[in-house]
Amino acid sequence: MKLAADNIHALNPVVATALRELDPAPIRDLAVRCSQAGASYIDLNPGYLSAKQVDRMEFLVETVQEAVPLPLILDSPNPRILERGLKACRDVPILNAVWLEKEKLEGILPLAVEYHASVVLLLMDDRSFSPRTTEEKLAIAIELREIALNAGVASENLIFDPILPNLSWDDAYSRIYQGIEAVRLLSSGAVFQDYARTMAGLSNLLSGGSGKHAKGIDSLCMTLLAGAGLGIILANCMSRGLASTWAALSGILTSER
Repeated sequence: MKLAADNIHALNPVVATALRELDPAPIRDLAVRCSQAGASYIDLNPGYLSAKQVDRMEFLVETVQEAVPLPLILDSPNPRILERGLKACRDVPILNAVWLEKEKLEGILPLAVEYHASVVLLLMDDRSFSPRTTEEKLAIAIELREIALNAGVASENLIFDPILPNLSWDDAYSRIYQGIEAVRLLSSGAVFQDYARTMAGLSNLLSGGSGKHAKGIDSLCMTLLAGAGLGIILANCMSRGLASTWAALSGILTSER
């Protein structure tokens, strides 16, 4: 399992100010700190951008590339913003993300084909709703895979994200279990008779929640997902609890057997 740092996003006040003022110094500093924390990827999420601000993704790409040699994840539902980032990338990034919304599929899949980029497939329907059960998630995975392959995306460039729930939801723990099970089945080859790449974002768990949840639940989920065969964990690598869990997991996963 690889760690992708999700610290460079527009909800971070430091990043928001840097984007507004086009100041590269805070972005460079964050990228270096993420690299030092063990990140294998840097996720770049400029948030909502007006038509006059589409260059912000390009700014993030160029700034981070000057700071660290890590591969990038371009995180935006807007094809125009993704394309600006793609043109600035020295190496092929991961595009995050599409789901069963026709507009997103038609706008982003051609970019993945043109640039030979990997693309994250969120297991959500055309209403941006994430189903609860493993069976429903896998049905969407099968449909998304078929659409992507028909569009010309190579099968090895598909990355499936089961969508972790917010812990404030009444059925959050059940949804976490179902998501982990979906990862296990996808990564084991049980769904497509071949290993499927997977990714999950831990930030969904805690965003906007009440805080009334078990301490360390995000670290626990990281560990369970690693055991299920998850390929990439998208997480706040500056979180002290997550950082210590990641350090332990990294040692276990990379040790000689």
